[in-house]
Amino acid sequence: MTTENATDPVAEPKPVAAVAKRTRPKPGERRIQILQTLAAMLESPATERVTTAALAAKLDVSEAALYRHFASKAQMFEGLIGFIEDSLFTLANQIIEREADPSAQIARIVATVLQFAEKNPGMGRVMVGDALVHEHERLHARMNQLFDRLESLLRQPARALAEARGSQTPTVDAQARASAAISLVLGRLHRHARTGFQRQPTEHLDATLRTLLG
Repeated sequence: MTTENATDPVAEPKPVAAVAKRTRPKPGERRIQILQTLAAMLESPATERVTTAALAAKLDVSEAALYRHFASKAQMFEGLIGFIEDSLFTLANQIIEREADPSAQIARIVATVLQFAEKNPGMGRVMVGDALVHEHERLHARMNQLFDRLESLLRQPARALAEARGSQTPTVDAQARASAAISLVLGRLHRHARTGFQRQPTEHLDATLRTLLG
């Protein structure tokens, strides 16, 4: 070996401790990793209830390590619900802002919710409460609130649609159409979960939306 090669810093092995330190997730990254793993575990149709022990084993950490980032398993589910809320309402509000036709607004919002659950089946199970069985009641209440907010949002374009069609009772018609849209969403999501993700939420969606929107 020449002196030049021996002193070349590129040829020197990096300390193991330094490498390990760089690859260790930051606190925020670990929280995201925990939520991603929880969502992935919920994608198994046979999964009835994810325990913190199973989640910790999947992440190859101790249960105590999980609780350094979340006070409880309920708080982990709240993290997932928060992600669902942010994703859906960000997209729905963008549709309201960019799409002028109220009929198209309703159709696109319904399609967006169903497509989200289709691409994220574990979160779809959270949305319909299938993954929240035996979990804290506040989680069910928060999901119910999410769909109430979504129905309220849909009433805006539904009323505009009723008025554009010359309805004498636009408020009543808007409430009925928004309620029907949410019922469609929930029914499709329940079927998706109940069939082990075999029946897709977006199945024959265009034809179904034409029926909904008249």
